[in-house]
Amino acid sequence: MPDIASSVLVAGARVAGGACAEVLLDRGAAVTVYDRDDSERLRALAARGARTATGEFDPALLDGVGQVVLSPGFPPHHPIAAAAREAGIETFSEPELAWRLREPGAARWLAVTGTNGKTTTTTMLAAMLAAGGLRTAALGNIGVPLVQAANGPYDAIAVELSSYQLHWSSQLAPTAGAVLNLAPDHLDWHGGFDNYAEAKAAVWRGGRAVVNLDDPAVVALAKHTEAEVTGFTLNHPEPGQFGVALGFLVDHTGDAPVQICSAGDVRPAGWHNVANALAAAALARAAGVAHEDIAAAIRAYTPEPHRNVTVGEWAGVTWVDDSKATNPHAAAAALAAYDSIVWVAGGQLKGVDVDGLVAQYAPKMRAAVLIGQDRAEIAEALARHAPDLPVAVLDGGDDAVMTDVAARAAAFARPGDTVLLSPAAASYDMFRSYAHRGDAFADAARALGGDA
Repeated sequence: MPDIASSVLVAGARVAGGACAEVLLDRGAAVTVYDRDDSERLRALAARGARTATGEFDPALLDGVGQVVLSPGFPPHHPIAAAAREAGIETFSEPELAWRLREPGAARWLAVTGTNGKTTTTTMLAAMLAAGGLRTAALGNIGVPLVQAANGPYDAIAVELSSYQLHWSSQLAPTAGAVLNLAPDHLDWHGGFDNYAEAKAAVWRGGRAVVNLDDPAVVALAKHTEAEVTGFTLNHPEPGQFGVALGFLVDHTGDAPVQICSAGDVRPAGWHNVANALAAAALARAAGVAHEDIAAAIRAYTPEPHRNVTVGEWAGVTWVDDSKATNPHAAAAALAAYDSIVWVAGGQLKGVDVDGLVAQYAPKMRAAVLIGQDRAEIAEALARHAPDLPVAVLDGGDDAVMTDVAARAAAFARPGDTVLLSPAAASYDMFRSYAHRGDAFADAARALGGDA
């Protein structure tokens, strides 16, 4: 078995952990699976021969274990990670396991990471690879677990990688990797911004770096890489860069600039998604995809749900679901795309400061409707920077509050306005996921608009 110990502890029995355990069992490893709670999946793994454990973690579970595979939610300070570190046991993630299990002739990996825009860019990239005639799939932090698909019938795969996954990697080295942007996020998990950024830089381990030249933090990070750098920018590209010129996406990495397509062809709307398309194009070109195929993919691309998607328009007011904006950096991209906004925001800020976001975009707001655990913090920022702005702070604790959200937003809005759900916060205080939050918003908006 390639660089895999004969005895492995898998921490977490959900999608990623369960898939790792199954693949390791298939390859004859002695597998221990730990999860805090019992589950049907855990019992199924036990029936297949895995040793299983639940409840508080017992360090004795590491006795005789050669490696630990951690599911993404386990931070470096978790007792399992700490105990493995103290015992000198190698610890890594599901994508790292998939990388180590690749067989000869396995697909090339083209990887995407960043604070925001990962899924949009990864699915754009998969569309470009497919348009170029390559057998492909969008995998990683989305779709089927990599350990189940990395040896599938693919020529090249588009891989979304989170900072969590990259932190727990050491050998994983994609053919090319893009860092889209960097902003404070998951700092409680990583222990600080520098650690978070350093984890992202692992995507360049393969030697080809796609770098957002408009993001100072990404540029600073790239100064320390030994990889070959290809930059992308929303400005006119210099030789060796992708960029925008006269309203067109342009590849200037060859002898002469090549127009790819109009920036207006990019969906979802917004300059941040033009940047995503440029990053995807740079990765696709690294796989040999022709410019005309990249253009065709961009024009045919169907946006992923809950990412700056128009729900409908009623009485001259546009309703937009951007529930995937789970941090201020993501919300900023959506707020920048509209002129007069009724902002629906709130949830779990995860310790990230929202003051700068509010200061920058409050002048574009007609009003705000706030929900969730940290709604008061956002309300205080609005009071500081826009004391005259109408603000409704709602106390509901579950998805039923969206009916009231829609009613309040509609009362504030005027023809030409956009009611924008772009929460700048995580959703788990009130919803099962950001998708659940977005669906509740869309349902409430449609009911109010008469399209339910």
